[in-house]
Amino acid sequence: GDTIYAAADGQVVYAADGLKEYGNLILIKHINGYISAYAHNSKMNVKSGDNVTAGQKIAEMGSSGTTRTMLEFQVRLDGKPIDPTNVLPLN
Repeated sequence: GDTIYAAADGQVVYAADGLKEYGNLILIKHINGYISAYAHNSKMNVKSGDNVTAGQKIAEMGSSGTTRTMLEFQVRLDGKPIDPTNVLPLN
């Protein structure tokens, strides 16, 4: 149930459970082709089409699509996964 926050400003392009291996999944589109993904949520506080700001509560951590409570976080650029430490602020 820990709070999950948006990593950066953007628009929610997906908030559903259609990809079973990711459970309740939120995808946020950001500037310059970046997408952030937040998987396995127990509760989603946003829906497709919503605009979000960095630090906004978007979900609660859960175990949907997996056998343990966890957050799977990814950053993608043009569809390819990248190391998030290269693009996220240090704080």
